[in-house]
Amino acid sequence: MLALALTADLSGVTELSPLDTPDEPYFYTFKVQCTSCRETHPNWVSVNRFEMNDVSGSKGEANFVWKCKNCKRESSATIKAAANSYQHSSPPKRQNIIEFDCRGLEFTEFKADGEWQAKGLESPTVFKGIDLQEGEWFDYDEKAGEEVSIKDLKWEIRRA
Repeated sequence: MLALALTADLSGVTELSPLDTPDEPYFYTFKVQCTSCRETHPNWVSVNRFEMNDVSGSKGEANFVWKCKNCKRESSATIKAAANSYQHSSPPKRQNIIEFDCRGLEFTEFKADGEWQAKGLESPTVFKGIDLQEGEWFDYDEKAGEEVSIKDLKWEIRRA
């Protein structure tokens, strides 16, 4: 089991999570490495938790099925549950966002493309369409009357 963990400095917001619904699935984007030959796939791959693919030679399914071009082994990964939201903490603490059951592969790097959402810390404001690709986000919470931000994002893939 692998987990995607995040450490981030949230100011004025909490409950940061990917916008991930059956109608609008979030595509988690990773670099992938074969655990047999240690070859890293040159391209980014995307996985969403609502799409299932057949695993050849078995009756099972997985969110992501991949065949290594180097050693020809087939590997798979399954997202275990919906993402956990990142809660505001001071100082920022590392928190697991999502867990994967990986068979024959490892995700080595994460790219935060896609839409995220968060809630106001001191207000009922919901912020949608948050873009974290640049590693930070700034906005203004009208109801709380203060600037809000997400900064110093550190993504880590670790054993769950």
